[in-house]
Amino acid sequence: MSAITEQLLDQMLVPLRGLVTRDHVTLTQGESLSSIFAVSDIAQASIATAGAAVSALRREESSIAPIVTVDRNLANSWFFRSIRPIGWSMPEVWEGVTGDYQTSDGWIRLHTNKPNHLAAALRILEAPEDREIVRRRVEAWNSTELETAIVEAGGAAAAMHSREEWLTHPQGEAVRAEPLVDFEASEATNRTPTQIGTAESPLAGIRVLDLTRVLAGPVGTRLLAGWGADVLRIDPPGFWEPSAEPEVTLGKHVARLDLRTKEGKDILLGLLAEADVFVHGFRRGALDDLGLGKHVRESIRPGLVDVSLTAYGWTGPWTARRGFDSLVQMSNGIAHLGQKKARSGKPLPLPVQALDHATGYLMASAAITGLILRQTQGIGSSWHASLARTGELMIDAGISEEFGKQPAFIAAEEDAPIEQTPWGDAKRIPPHIRVEGAPLRFRTSARPLGTDPATWS
Repeated sequence: MSAITEQLLDQMLVPLRGLVTRDHVTLTQGESLSSIFAVSDIAQASIATAGAAVSALRREESSIAPIVTVDRNLANSWFFRSIRPIGWSMPEVWEGVTGDYQTSDGWIRLHTNKPNHLAAALRILEAPEDREIVRRRVEAWNSTELETAIVEAGGAAAAMHSREEWLTHPQGEAVRAEPLVDFEASEATNRTPTQIGTAESPLAGIRVLDLTRVLAGPVGTRLLAGWGADVLRIDPPGFWEPSAEPEVTLGKHVARLDLRTKEGKDILLGLLAEADVFVHGFRRGALDDLGLGKHVRESIRPGLVDVSLTAYGWTGPWTARRGFDSLVQMSNGIAHLGQKKARSGKPLPLPVQALDHATGYLMASAAITGLILRQTQGIGSSWHASLARTGELMIDAGISEEFGKQPAFIAAEEDAPIEQTPWGDAKRIPPHIRVEGAPLRFRTSARPLGTDPATWS
């Protein structure tokens, strides 16, 4: 275990109420991704945190804490992509005019993967969907003014800040003051606790209602599914994530509901009443606007483990701002530091969407710890994580002057079994984590969104 990985693991365990330790965690040596940041360390540490939580849960259920092993090279690979198509290709991640553009005074990133975000950006820029025309229009704007205009129009964008600028920014100051994962005890359960899972399937019998999108939440709930949880993901009609569905729907059931209708909301409330864990990534206040606020959720399901995610944190002026991993990296100084250290002519992000992935594993850890609290103290709990706060953890781990050696992402692919998916056959690389006696097993292959009915299996 490297000193940096050990430091990160210790910090990630702090929010878990002293219920989870690293006593039974083993981390293998391996490569480091090419980055000035400790990307491989945060990958291995965040996955290990979730494994340590499962080990602690099994200790409560059986008095035996299984050994947890996290493979560093496989952790690198899962932070990139776990599926390897055979005879077909994954859709492009970045669509529309998504990308980094020079402004009159710096850089800005436009995130236009979603149609409404694309429309907002083009409307502000008075441009067609043409990268060259967009580039010329962006050049005439001040970066902060364009960021503000696009966000206020319902889009998603981020001006590039230096690290010094972010630390004095009101939102940067707010994020620095937040815990890595926020915790609040909630209503006591009104049900008699029953044993959770088995040695072979630690989360068997646990129902997880998943209302998250790309990418952090789905990564966390995918891990819960691998340990036996019944994960039901709900999306709105007409919503698709083609570049992510083969990756993050593994092991889940995926359904659609229109929460703007009474019928859709009633069905969701019925599902929530039978859920153990609710994971959601709505912007602050969005669930309240739908009549699904915190007090409603707790009254419907006392003892609920409620895990939520935002991009920029849960305090400060940007609590309701739309955001994605790549945008947060522009805001908090990661892209600028990368550019500076590499002497690059443009922003240099992380080699993988590490804020998303690491935050997803922290969310999974919080969900499992919440289950331990419900079993041992009879209470529900609310947890909150953010991409921006995870970013602070990574930056605080230190900056390296040397880029690491880029490892092969196709770790042990030749040993991977064939997975039959609706898009074609593929290989799923071996699991990055082993819990003694409880290997990750996914009951269903990946599938397109909306494939299943909105019912518990």
